[in-house]
Amino acid sequence: MGAHGRPHAADTSTADSAAATEGLRQREIAGEQRHLDTVYQRLEEKLAEAEYVLEDAAKRVQVGTPGALAERDAQVYRAGAHLNRLNNEFEDFLFGRIDLQQADAPEEHGIPSFTPLDPTDQNVAQTLHIGRLGVLDAEFGPLVIDWRAPAAAPFYRATPLEPGRVLRRRVIRSKGRKVIGVEDDLLRPDLAPTLDGQELAVIGDGALMASLGRARSHTMRDIVSSIQKEQDEVIRAPAAGATLVTGGPGTGKTAVALHRAAFLLYQDRRRYAGGILVVSPTPLLVSYTEGVLPALGEEGQVAIRAVGSLVDGIEAERYDTPETARIKGSARMVQLLRRTARAALELRAPTELKVVARGEVLRLDAGRLRAVRGHVVGSGGTPLNLLRPRARRLLLDALWAEAIRDLPKPTDHYGREQRQEEKEAFDEYVSDEAPFLDFLDAWWPALTPRQVLASLRNAKHTNRIARRTVTPEEARRLAASWRHLDDRGAGGLTAHDVALLDELQLLLGEPARPKVREVDAVDLLTGLDEVTTYADRSARTRERVPVERTEYAHVIVDEAQDLTPMQWRMIGRRARMATWTIVGDPAQSSWPFPQEAQAALDEVLGSKPRRRHTLTVNYRNPAEIAEVAAKVLALAAPGTPSPSAVRSTGIVPRFAAVADPAPAAFGAAARAELVRLLGEVDGTVAVVVPMDRRAEAAGWIEGLGDRAVALGSLEAKGLEYDATVVADPTGIAGESEAGLRVLYVALTRATQRLTVLSGPDDLADSAGVPALLR
Repeated sequence: MGAHGRPHAADTSTADSAAATEGLRQREIAGEQRHLDTVYQRLEEKLAEAEYVLEDAAKRVQVGTPGALAERDAQVYRAGAHLNRLNNEFEDFLFGRIDLQQADAPEEHGIPSFTPLDPTDQNVAQTLHIGRLGVLDAEFGPLVIDWRAPAAAPFYRATPLEPGRVLRRRVIRSKGRKVIGVEDDLLRPDLAPTLDGQELAVIGDGALMASLGRARSHTMRDIVSSIQKEQDEVIRAPAAGATLVTGGPGTGKTAVALHRAAFLLYQDRRRYAGGILVVSPTPLLVSYTEGVLPALGEEGQVAIRAVGSLVDGIEAERYDTPETARIKGSARMVQLLRRTARAALELRAPTELKVVARGEVLRLDAGRLRAVRGHVVGSGGTPLNLLRPRARRLLLDALWAEAIRDLPKPTDHYGREQRQEEKEAFDEYVSDEAPFLDFLDAWWPALTPRQVLASLRNAKHTNRIARRTVTPEEARRLAASWRHLDDRGAGGLTAHDVALLDELQLLLGEPARPKVREVDAVDLLTGLDEVTTYADRSARTRERVPVERTEYAHVIVDEAQDLTPMQWRMIGRRARMATWTIVGDPAQSSWPFPQEAQAALDEVLGSKPRRRHTLTVNYRNPAEIAEVAAKVLALAAPGTPSPSAVRSTGIVPRFAAVADPAPAAFGAAARAELVRLLGEVDGTVAVVVPMDRRAEAAGWIEGLGDRAVALGSLEAKGLEYDATVVADPTGIAGESEAGLRVLYVALTRATQRLTVLSGPDDLADSAGVPALLR
């Protein structure tokens, strides 16, 4: 400003330029708003159409022919599903736009050519808007292209080096039905593109950087508006065989895996609807990610389960020590469980069978019973519970042999037939006698996986069974971990126990039950099967206990580097005919024996073809935080390259040290750091501690509100926060052989600010930097 308050010419020029830029921005926003209004108007028309179909179908309740009822049922189901999708309120329903040059060839099978007719052509020949669902106008022209459609691929794949037909890529930000901003990338800066005779506007500083700067909440957002080229290649990769994806922290592995599930459903809904399983390492990561697919319009089509929740009716709620987890996860447990299941049959088995038949007392002593048991089991792999009918039959055979031991063998056909009739009468009589039935129940009981696992509570028993499979010290650790279980196996379990129970279920099997068919009055009167409707089946479904699905068409494994051989076996049993997507990072592995886990994975995948992808760009951590984490990476996985951070904030990580060994002093320092960070960021703040300090850390965040969380080191996997306090880094690194890799994970959770808080054992220098990070 001048001395008398008049603006200088330079000030006036700057103000005019800012006003012109803002005017251009508002003009572009208004243009996108008009298109969005048209989209919502069309969506309302589609809603009205779907509601009309439902009402029309409801009027057909009294239609009597089976064909009409089946047609009505199908119509109601399709209309209801469509209505449900349209009724979902999505923020950013319409999120993207691409302005394209003229194609060098017409569309083929609905897929547009990505090659321009003339790379120097500056005219926009086609504009496509990209959204969560495809929307056509009344003339079947595209108002919105589904982000998974082939025509939308250039929105994600085009780069300044390989722009294809894309002149400008725009991300549209909206709230509800209102457009609040646009961010553009000009992919052909060498041209001056025009649209309707006017130069193409370019607004903002880039869509990706804008999206990375948003505050985090306690749930993952979809990345549908900011997917990058290498991520899109994974999402759209062919489904056949196994797609293996590696990538360091912040490269978007989890988000890519979830978007791949939505893409597969779009590509082949008949095959994959309801048949995709996503396996996450922890319940926390399940809670964090489960909102992504509904936001992509795929609610209810994908099962997202923690590895400790894969067995129906069981939720892991305890944690093993690293030493115990290492034993339970090993493939050696297969042999141990086989022996344990056999031993559980014999644990309280009677040693003599005595029945009265044919006027005499018949006995089978311990030696005969051992021989019968050996013949029952044989050399096959039949589950033990399914062998009970065979055990009953061979016991009766042994008793019959005892009954006729002193009788001469029949020498003619008539005599053999008579002896057979006597045998059948004998079997019928004995098998109904209470002493025989009681003996059979005790000698060959129907076992449950929990019962068998609980039989290993006794260290001496475990050591006897486990000889040459685990060491005496390992047997003691196993027994100690199950000491809290009762005789039926009731009690809390760990994620590693769940995999063992699943293995035991395979070894034991379910006892055979007679099949019962529902009989309806229509069947009895007409001899026809009842024709059911959607409403009828829904009512019946509410009355039944749901049956857990155990076979899937596609399985996605997140944080695969942490899975043990026993967990791979458990997942593999749910994917015998499935295709796979497996994402992970060996440098973040908490399982100390990667070669053993790889052997288990190879066995599960068998001869399936494999495609490998690597994600190389870190979108989560700013360069300042990535640099600190790289120091631990060099120790944890020497020679492993760090993913490249795409941004720098200028805010260096903070280091602090507490010399006082008292836990209260360390806790006070941690709480003070959390309070400071909560004041500096708008989103979430986490403190990450060694697993055995979780209860202590929970006290540090009391009263700080729901933006603050406390996590054990193994619970932080896959999560991200605006700011993170990594407390006691040496304690985290010393938890197990994989401790340095776990510390690397902890240091890479923050999107904005990182504090490393050291205690006396961290040997911090005068600047507070612990020895591990110097």
